[in-house]
Amino acid sequence: MSVHNSINTGKEITVTINGREFKSTFGKTILEIARENDIYVPTMCYLTKVLPIGSCRMCVVEVEGVEGMILSCQEKATDGAVITTDSAALYQERQSIMKLYNVNHPLECGVCDKSGECDLQNKTMEFNLEAQSFTARDQARPVENWGHVSYDPALCIMCEKCVRVSTEITGDEALKIKFGGYGSTIVNTKKEKNYASLGEAAAVCPVGALVSTKFKYTANAWELTKIPSACPHCGGGCQMYYEVKNDRIYRITNEFEFTNLCGAGRFGFDYANEGVKKEKEAFEKAVEAFQKADTVLLSSQTSNEEALILQKLKEKYGFRLISPEAKAYQKFMQAYSTITGKHLYNGTLKGISESKAVIVFGSRINDDAPTVKYHINMASKWHQARVAYLHPLEDREIQNIVTQFIKYEVGSEEGVAALLANTLLQETELPKAIRSFLDDLDIGYLSAETNVGEEELESLEKSLRKKSGFSLVVGSDLYAHPRAEQIAKLVALLEAYAGFNVVCIPPAGNAMGISLLCELDESAEGKTVGYNIPGDFILSALGDGDLDMPAMNQQEGTLTTVDKRVVPMNAALPYGGYVLNDIANALGLHTEYTIGYTKELPEEKGFESIDFDALPDYFDSIGREHRGYLLKEKKVPVSRTLEEVTELEGYDGAVVYNCNPTEQFSAFTAKASSLDDEAVLLGSQQFAMATKLKDGDRIRFTVDGVKFDRLFKIDTTMKGTIALNPVFDMGLSGALVSSYRFKRLDFERAGN
Repeated sequence: MSVHNSINTGKEITVTINGREFKSTFGKTILEIARENDIYVPTMCYLTKVLPIGSCRMCVVEVEGVEGMILSCQEKATDGAVITTDSAALYQERQSIMKLYNVNHPLECGVCDKSGECDLQNKTMEFNLEAQSFTARDQARPVENWGHVSYDPALCIMCEKCVRVSTEITGDEALKIKFGGYGSTIVNTKKEKNYASLGEAAAVCPVGALVSTKFKYTANAWELTKIPSACPHCGGGCQMYYEVKNDRIYRITNEFEFTNLCGAGRFGFDYANEGVKKEKEAFEKAVEAFQKADTVLLSSQTSNEEALILQKLKEKYGFRLISPEAKAYQKFMQAYSTITGKHLYNGTLKGISESKAVIVFGSRINDDAPTVKYHINMASKWHQARVAYLHPLEDREIQNIVTQFIKYEVGSEEGVAALLANTLLQETELPKAIRSFLDDLDIGYLSAETNVGEEELESLEKSLRKKSGFSLVVGSDLYAHPRAEQIAKLVALLEAYAGFNVVCIPPAGNAMGISLLCELDESAEGKTVGYNIPGDFILSALGDGDLDMPAMNQQEGTLTTVDKRVVPMNAALPYGGYVLNDIANALGLHTEYTIGYTKELPEEKGFESIDFDALPDYFDSIGREHRGYLLKEKKVPVSRTLEEVTELEGYDGAVVYNCNPTEQFSAFTAKASSLDDEAVLLGSQQFAMATKLKDGDRIRFTVDGVKFDRLFKIDTTMKGTIALNPVFDMGLSGALVSSYRFKRLDFERAGN
């Protein structure tokens, strides 16, 4: 998947490159056409996933009838063009460019982290730069530590890739260019934020100027073994490599030319369950616990194959199967499908990035799903997309892309969904029952109860007029809402009748895969077994249960991603203990390895019967994604029944919102040494006044049976009487906090 593509009208053109004729489409650049036909054109500043930068001039080519050399990264190919990508003159031009790059770049390859995978190093050799005939005066340029990444301006070649990624992809907008001739440099305008998203900027640096601070001087690139895998944290399943030496993960890298990783994916890797050996007595107790279990619970940190194993054991032994977040998502999508007639939502990440307008509803998107937020940012930067953010809490981290913030009352999501559907389907031809439902809505009442003004909705509708290509992104605030199924149907109307690209972001982990594979029950009964979740007998990859289990970076299997793709996950580190498949075999299922179940993933749910080792895992030269396979869409019966919107429950007084900070998703990211986040209850000055709390007070409260002991801190950038309560530090219990994310705060003071 190429994250960014030029405007493509679809008109066929013919071009000749180096004497060979090629067919392509009008709107593509010369460089794009060359790459899709495997013709090499050297570049230094070009990055497929951002707009062409045009600062290095390495990609120059000659076009018959055009005087001088032209930049192939920016020039659109025309029908009949005759192009030369390699000639004596072009070679000399590129050699001269490399001399300029090298003039002020110190020769310290022996101690540079980029050595062995450095573009400058490679192209210096490619263009035979054996000597340098001129130099520039050295300047004092001290190395700067920016937290997760470090910047060495003496090594920087000002290709601008990092700045473009910071602006166009992650949207942190921290990096800028400070111009000054040979003294030009990159500056971090938001050092105090210590953005882990700057790991994305460091990933694209072609030299050793921007590097991971913790990785620096620890290993040479050629010593590390690259193990391809998929990130298990947020549900994005993003492409990644574990880079390993001596059974230790040194860093995470990715195919940065085409794909992205959030801070958790890049820095949250050291959470393995280490030093585990097979304890036969504990294993036998685990088998016995399953045989006697009335209920088995599983967290979202579970692969597709493990979920299928538990489903098969459920069918064999009849126990209840519980996965709280996945169950809520499953019910939401089942209700959603009764409107669309398809078991999956239609939206894709690429669809979001290509949108002219994006509506975000029911998700604190920057924290819940950073990679989805990246694609919204791309739409904003590339297409000047309108971005409407509907939520009870404003988020300063996305103010730079939000064009309209619509604040609604906590608990009023059903009313908001009804108002949205009514506003956006006003001019649309609908089935009689749906039109009747919308016409019968009491808009004045819903507007008053949700606190969403009719003029705000009119403004939203007006901003979408004369535009095409809309996306709607919904999230976890909706799935566990008491009226989730009705909300799902209202949201689905926008896919079915307004042509929206809708993405229903799965909760963190592999909640989407679990929701498709397991027949999940509502509530636990009797004796319980917990898989990375509390139970009477606990299987834990954190090393604190009754029987150890491997962490996600210690096992093979597949994940189901937000893009509805089933992707392979490989083991980066060894594991010496028992795995779930060992228990399953002892209970009468007979498969040698866990990945034996990959080909058994049910086709009726959209999966394919493919052996794990046959799953592809690569991007081609123009960025098309060949990772695993896309789920096949399955038709389901349509039932367009909508209920009357219920009277809205009020949430008076102080409220807590269960929401993790940007790089945290579970007890496993909490274990990562680079993601050192403090778990505090974060509220506004107004919240402090409403609760009579002072900064530094400690309080106790309970959510979904989980007891919290929290330090309260005031955040002066926040407003209102809703405080942010993280759950990532709660160990296995964090998976239990899965009901509606907003709760009235009933607390007692703890000793301070």
